[in-house]
Amino acid sequence: MLIAAIESSCDENSVAVMRDGRLLAVHTRTQTIHQQFGGVVPELAGRSHLELVDPLTQSALESAGVGVHDLDLFAATVGPGLIGSLLVGASYARGLATALAKPFRGINHVEAHLWSGELEGDPIELPFLVLLVSGGHSLLIEVEDLRHYRVLGTTLDDALGEAYDKVGKLVGLKFPAGADVDRIAASGNRKSFPFPTPLPDASFNFSFSGLKTAFLYKLRAMSDGDKAAVVPDLLASFQEAALTSVIMKMRRAVEEVRPRALVVAGGVAANSSLRAKVSDLGGEFGIPCRFPALKFCGDNAAMIAYLCHKLESAGIADPPAVVRPQWSLDALPARSHAS
Repeated sequence: MLIAAIESSCDENSVAVMRDGRLLAVHTRTQTIHQQFGGVVPELAGRSHLELVDPLTQSALESAGVGVHDLDLFAATVGPGLIGSLLVGASYARGLATALAKPFRGINHVEAHLWSGELEGDPIELPFLVLLVSGGHSLLIEVEDLRHYRVLGTTLDDALGEAYDKVGKLVGLKFPAGADVDRIAASGNRKSFPFPTPLPDASFNFSFSGLKTAFLYKLRAMSDGDKAAVVPDLLASFQEAALTSVIMKMRRAVEEVRPRALVVAGGVAANSSLRAKVSDLGGEFGIPCRFPALKFCGDNAAMIAYLCHKLESAGIADPPAVVRPQWSLDALPARSHAS
């Protein structure tokens, strides 16, 4: 089956072409217009998707060496995300499907992240534990099978990626700041500033707003000259506190779930320190770890196409897709099989 998939839930426009689970091409463009505002502006994101979706689709098809009439199925992210951005990608893909009399499947991009660790490797042994961390999500999820998910914990305020972006902005970094925070923190002393470990309770939930506030107060207490000299130490200390909380929650989840694999997905899965700490945790319990390639950590159409392939292969039929800006895993259609 030859699938074309589109991801446009936020500020990444991405198109992928996949045949029978094998990726033929993926073209992704991250919008840069939002940098001057320090965050994603929904209206501008939607306009940018309108400009990008058709040429990006044409270039992806050309790279894959296929024509639009060769496609068997179209897929697109229909939630969760920004309503304007979602409508662009979903409407474009649905329009092509209608014009060519081909089926269309709407995809939940959070669910797609759960399986992104399989994009360039063998199927992951079940059950596995997923840490999904991005600018909009901080989730711990037990994956028992396709469409059998148990959300163990979520964020109570800021997502981890959002905290990275806000802290980066406080020290003058451009949006999105996560990659730069990780890079600069690598040269700092993570023990320089003893920031409190966020939400050190027995739950699996996350909270990073207090850590962000502690970081802000520490900055306010410094002169401009002092700040410039210790930015690497500040960021390293912030990162250490944030990831200490994450690993603490993951360890408790591993002890409860006893998964056969650990997966880290989402934009923050590209963070080098997080990858190292999760790898150490996996080694401690003798559990293999799976990380998507860096190009598949953020929102991308390859994971949309791959989940579409898995659902089709399993014969799972969903109701007609509608765009849903809010769409939790718990609200996914129950697993029903096509006749």
